[in-house]
Amino acid sequence: MAMIQAKKLKSVNRNTLLVTVDMGKDSFSGYARCPDRSEVTSSDFTNNLSGFTRFWDILVRTQQARSLEQMVLGFESTGPYAEPLMHFFKDKPVRLVQVNPMHTKRVKELNGNSPNKTDKKDPKVIADIIELGHALTVVIPEGAAAELRRLTHARERTIKRRTALYNQLHDLVFLSFPEFLQVMKDIKTKSAQYLLRHHLGPADVMALNLAQLTRVLKRVSRGKLGADRAQALFEAAHSSVGICEGRLSVHLEIQTILEAIESCNRFVEQLEGEMTRYLEEISYSHLLLSMKGLGTVTVAGLIGEVADFAHFDTQKELLKYAGLDLFEISSGKHRGQRRISKRGRPLLRKLLYFAALNTIRKGGIMHVHYQKHLAKGMLPIKALIAIARKLLGIMLALVRTQSEYVADQQEELANAA
Repeated sequence: MAMIQAKKLKSVNRNTLLVTVDMGKDSFSGYARCPDRSEVTSSDFTNNLSGFTRFWDILVRTQQARSLEQMVLGFESTGPYAEPLMHFFKDKPVRLVQVNPMHTKRVKELNGNSPNKTDKKDPKVIADIIELGHALTVVIPEGAAAELRRLTHARERTIKRRTALYNQLHDLVFLSFPEFLQVMKDIKTKSAQYLLRHHLGPADVMALNLAQLTRVLKRVSRGKLGADRAQALFEAAHSSVGICEGRLSVHLEIQTILEAIESCNRFVEQLEGEMTRYLEEISYSHLLLSMKGLGTVTVAGLIGEVADFAHFDTQKELLKYAGLDLFEISSGKHRGQRRISKRGRPLLRKLLYFAALNTIRKGGIMHVHYQKHLAKGMLPIKALIAIARKLLGIMLALVRTQSEYVADQQEELANAA
């Protein structure tokens, strides 16, 4: 960790113009500080090309007037508002860094002993944090990695939207035909959704005789469901306690939701197809795919979130970027439990968690390691986090050594990272 900290402290020196920006949706507040801590400029500018260009011109003139060799520009991690500015500056002779908003909040009160928050105060606080060495280098994905990040985020949003639709569907079906959920068990299956489209309510089911209903179930389920399930559904329809009044509007909404779910499914398939295509453009993707249990979607998401594994020098750096670095709160004789900081990319942690679940199964590459953690008395969730951390380290080692995964070389790979 000392090596990482030393690199941070060197980011600002006596030849550096320190520039910080407080991000907003429509306008930004810029600030610049010289090595002697004199404030040389403070400027508000708009979130567009003319605003960015005007601010950049001010910075260049300031740097030349003070004969400073380099420029560091820092900002808080603020989601999409910062991205246009990041891409504008990425090709400029300036180093981009970012600070954790939690650090800004805590350091803010040291400035004047007040929690006062203003657009003029925040850039100065960000500058203080950077000077203390608590800023992280911004990793901007480019090319295929940038596409993979956008595709992963789009897939994540679509899946969340689809989950919300399933919840709405469940509630509406319960109003119209509550027994349907007891008979069909899983409303996400193709068989259940076919029946909801074509034979939604109890009356529609009873309009079919038992033989017809059996044939329908066998056909749509490809033989998995037969006479027993048809008999149960037929009897449930005869004794249903679903609502009768206002049923038409409920049925219309169910049909609309089913169409929206189908649209989400098609979009997810399209996104995953694009992921596969762009993954082929990543030179080291096949090295990560050589790990049994990691599929195309997982590897595409991991590369998209990391942006470039080759950018990271050590495993500790990468773990911190993911928010999987460990910390404890201890004082005197009290020794706190070690936990992960969660101060990194949440989607990256989620992908690693599910990757860990896939690899700890019987026959999986991490099954033995997981069982060893459990044998030591570690809770299952903590053992999974330990596996996720180990997986990330192995991935970094595979990229650095340009080698495919070999099960017998786990420890060597871990040491190489």
